[in-house]
Amino acid sequence: MAASEEVTRLLVEWKSGSKEAMDLLVPLVYDEMRRLAQSYLRDERSAATLQPTALVHEAYLRLVAQALPDWESRSHFFGVASHLMRQILVDQARKHKSGKRGGGIPKAPLEEGLSFAPQQSSEVIALDDALTALAAIDPRKCQIIEMRFFGGLSVEETAKALDLSVATIGREQRLAEAWLHRELSARE
Repeated sequence: MAASEEVTRLLVEWKSGSKEAMDLLVPLVYDEMRRLAQSYLRDERSAATLQPTALVHEAYLRLVAQALPDWESRSHFFGVASHLMRQILVDQARKHKSGKRGGGIPKAPLEEGLSFAPQQSSEVIALDDALTALAAIDPRKCQIIEMRFFGGLSVEETAKALDLSVATIGREQRLAEAWLHRELSARE
């Protein structure tokens, strides 16, 4: 059985209340979650504020704290995990910014806002604010950005998770990126 199918099977069993399924699931998803966390934190060289392992553990704790989650597939799981990682990064950035009281750090493009180093706290918060504004206008576009950039899902996985065509995902992602770019540029 393919790893993706195994993850989906275990998620369904976990949804049904199987503690054993959850225990078997952890080793299958941990490495991928750690890889995602490392990509978010790639520019953080000397910071002791947040390491990839801590980000994965915090996201995992929040995932398992949910009472019988309604997982549909591996893609759905990583979509939720990516949203939680975004929340954790934003919480960390807000905490850091409140300690520094800002500092007038200039905004960065979407891709740069996804890497997290202490000096990028304002950029993470600006990106989160822009994504929150996008979600108010078009929740699906926000979901696509979260799944693609925070969840590391491919276009195909995102399409499957949202039950949309690959072409629709591509089109909506381009529109969302353009909207976010405009929104972040207007804040500069």
